[in-house]
Amino acid sequence: MFARVDDRNYADRGQPVSKQFWGFLIAGVAIVGAAIGFLLLGTKGNHLEVLGDILKVRTLPMSNATIVIVDFRVRNPSDIPFVMKGATLTLETAKGEILDGTTVAKSDVETLFEYNKILGPKFNDVLGIKDRIPPRQKIDRMVSARFEIPEAQAEERKAIHLHLEEIDGVTADLVEKK
Repeated sequence: MFARVDDRNYADRGQPVSKQFWGFLIAGVAIVGAAIGFLLLGTKGNHLEVLGDILKVRTLPMSNATIVIVDFRVRNPSDIPFVMKGATLTLETAKGEILDGTTVAKSDVETLFEYNKILGPKFNDVLGIKDRIPPRQKIDRMVSARFEIPEAQAEERKAIHLHLEEIDGVTADLVEKK
């Protein structure tokens, strides 16, 4: 009724694994690893990210506050456009305190440059909502914010941090190199 299993049919049991097995195993792992590598390289452009640098920081003293204007360059190495949702500036004081700036509207920045020649020339357009950074391109823009600190304290800062947010939630942070 029940078939008897004959242990003699399993003569390989307890024998060391052959060199041929190890060769096939290593070759299989290498082929699978190469396939995964090619798959990841093929989809690299589908990962949305923005890289960049802060080029210039200017300050304008106001009564009991300072306007900080940041010129920056961003690059979009992906195959997808980066559509801007918003940008914020934070300032790290000499004492290490982090201050959030109140973003200045695009039209107000135009007025600042028109009436305050001390700022120098306006090098770039102001970054606005729904501005696009095309795939595989770089652009130069500016953003500004008001900080409720004296100009001297703004000039003695440790760093300026620019936070960019894309419409689908992707973010990028640029930090001033001082």
